[in-house]
Amino acid sequence: MTDDRRRGALPRRDSRRGADAGGVSPNGADLQRLERSPQPAPERFAALDLGTNNCRLLVAAPRGRRFRVIDAFSRIIRLGEGVAQTGRLQEGAMARAIEALGVCADKIERRGVTRQRLIATQACRAAENGAEFLARVREETGLVFEIIDPEEEARLSVRGCAELIDRDVAATLIFDIGGGSTEISWVKAGEGRAPEIAAWTSLPIGVVSLSETWNGREIDAPTYERIVESVAAELRRVGDPAGLKECFARGRAHLLGTSGTVTSIAGVHLNLQKYRRDLVDGLWLSEIETRAVSKRLQSMTFEARAAEPCIGEERADLVVCGCAILEALLREWPSARIRVADRGLREGMLADMTDAARRERRRR
Repeated sequence: MTDDRRRGALPRRDSRRGADAGGVSPNGADLQRLERSPQPAPERFAALDLGTNNCRLLVAAPRGRRFRVIDAFSRIIRLGEGVAQTGRLQEGAMARAIEALGVCADKIERRGVTRQRLIATQACRAAENGAEFLARVREETGLVFEIIDPEEEARLSVRGCAELIDRDVAATLIFDIGGGSTEISWVKAGEGRAPEIAAWTSLPIGVVSLSETWNGREIDAPTYERIVESVAAELRRVGDPAGLKECFARGRAHLLGTSGTVTSIAGVHLNLQKYRRDLVDGLWLSEIETRAVSKRLQSMTFEARAAEPCIGEERADLVVCGCAILEALLREWPSARIRVADRGLREGMLADMTDAARRERRRR
C-alpha cells in the first residue's frame, strides 16, 4: 500500500488509462460523495480558569504561532468564600460557581471546541471538599477540571504574559494576586534571550482571604499598614531565591502584574468611565502613580470604591487588600516601573494548546 493510501488520500489519476492507480474508475455517485465529503472542523481551543474569586473562559482559534479570541466569559463567583475559616467550600459559593460554569459549558459546546483545558486553583486546592465539588461540576455540567499545583499556576501566568516583559532589563518579578493566593515568579531576561523562570513561590494570601480576615469594606490607614507588614513578613521569609535582589537595587528590573488588582489600579489611574482592555493591557505605571492610586482607594469609603467604574460593588471590599499586597511587593522588591497585564493563566493555557496542535500537525 502506498504512503498516500495509508494517509487516506484520494486515488491518483492515471491519464493513460482514464482510471485510478489501482485500475478502478469511480462512478458518478462515488464522485458526488467525494465532492460532498465534509471539511475537517476548524480548530477551536477553550481555556477555563476556576479561581477563588473569578470564573474566566476564553475560546480561541489558532493563527500560526498565535491565536485569535472568538468568545469570552468572566464572572465573580467568590468560590473561596469562607474557606479560610472553615476549610470547606460553602454551598452558596458552589451554587454560584456551577451556575457560571453552566454558561461556560454552553459556550464551549456552541463554539465547537476541539481542544480544551480546564483548571481549578487555590480554592479547590485548599478546601477539603474541593475534589468532591469538582465531581459534582462534572456531573451537572459535563466539565472535567484538574486541580493544578502552585508551580504550574506560576508557569502558566508567566507564559501568558511573557510578551510584556521588557527585554532590556536583567530581571522581572511577575506576580498574580488571586483570591486565595499570590503567585510570584522571578524571571531572568535581557541579553537577547527568552525569559526564563529562575524561581517561584506561592503565598497562601489573596484578596478574598485578607478581606475576610481584616474586613475589607472599611480599612483605615493603621489597619492598612498592618496588612502590608504582614504580607511583607511573608515575603521576607521567602528571601531571594533567584539571587536577583541586586538587579532590583540597581534599577535593572521591573514588576509585571497580572491580576484584577493591577488592572483595577490602572483603570482608576486612567480615570476610565468604562473598563477598556486595549488601554490597560501593557500599560506602564510608575511606582509613584501606583502608590497614589492605592492611597486614594484606601482612603475611600466602600460606597465610593463601589462607584468607581473599574471596580464596582463586587470588588469594592477586595481591592484595598490587593493594594496592600502590591505595596508589600514594592517594599521588598523596589521597582520604579510596573507593567500591567490583562492576561495570564488562560492565555498561557491557549499558548500551550497552540504549540501542542502545531506539533501534532507536523507529525501527521
